[in-house]
Amino acid sequence: MLRIGMLTSGGDCQALNAAMRGVVKGIYSKRDDVEIYGFQDGYKGLIYANFSMLTAKDFSGILTRGGTILGTSRQPFKLMRLPDENGLDKVAAMKHTYHKLSLDCLVILGGNGTHKTANLLREEGLNVITLPKTIDNDLWGTEMTFGFQSAVDIATDTIDRIHTTATSHSRVFIIEVMGHKVGHVTLHAGVAGGADIILLPEIPYDIDVIADVIRKRSDAGKSFTILAVAEGAISKADAQLKKKEYKEKVQKRKYPSIAYELAEQIQEKTNKEVRITVPGHTQRGGSPCPYDRVFSTRVGAKAAELILNQEYGYMVAMRGGETVKVPLEEVAGKLKYVDPNCSLIREARMVGISFGDE
Repeated sequence: MLRIGMLTSGGDCQALNAAMRGVVKGIYSKRDDVEIYGFQDGYKGLIYANFSMLTAKDFSGILTRGGTILGTSRQPFKLMRLPDENGLDKVAAMKHTYHKLSLDCLVILGGNGTHKTANLLREEGLNVITLPKTIDNDLWGTEMTFGFQSAVDIATDTIDRIHTTATSHSRVFIIEVMGHKVGHVTLHAGVAGGADIILLPEIPYDIDVIADVIRKRSDAGKSFTILAVAEGAISKADAQLKKKEYKEKVQKRKYPSIAYELAEQIQEKTNKEVRITVPGHTQRGGSPCPYDRVFSTRVGAKAAELILNQEYGYMVAMRGGETVKVPLEEVAGKLKYVDPNCSLIREARMVGISFGDE
């Protein structure tokens, strides 16, 4: 009997169900003696032994379904070694659940924080396989994560729709895109949507440069300007602050987010009306796009192959268009940032897109 545990952790996104479907269908294509244990709400389900037995039928018809049939939650890695409010050792509890069910492998779908805990469990002796889930596409070791392209499509559609109203009004429009630490979604959606200015966490901006771009567009007869702004965008002045100082400043910020701070500054400097659109969690919701359905199916099938071959301790990644296995210890704790000197940035600058820095 092959016993597989499965959980989805961290923020939800499109194609989580599709990826789990790929794993299960891949395993059942080779073996019938399989038991699938689905843990509810991420690592919380593993800690408190909250699970249900699943069959192949439970994974039928979910290829196009967004969210996750298992539910998810955020369990910060830095708290994993700390007892819960009742004194429970969370790591010991997860190991106990794993061994009590006699699991052969634990399949974990998640992003950066999820992978740090997955690697911790590997170090504790559990057999683990992970799949790269995050709309941010910021996982080290893989060229792509599922959820990313779907989020880009939604953010791009938002920019497209803003364009039609922008042409009717002499205003500045700010679209705040998800991305606290990295700007992959904002960069791709900004280029795809024809944004005039793209602001990323990796490229600190100068508000005077932004104002100058807006004025030059106005002088050239272009009455509107569209900014695609990552929620983690940061000014050059703030980028000089120490991490602790910046956190304290953000906590005291009178604005609900960076878009509102920018809006006030732009209005003061250009005397232009500014409107803000925040697509928010719509970027994580809905049905996965065709690309993500294909991608998640492929990495799910690759995970099934590794499990059947008893190859554990890996994340399934995409490199050069091929699915590969990457050791978990090489992935955990590393973020894949936008390279300010990458070809996409250079090409975007060539077509006149400003990144607010020069």
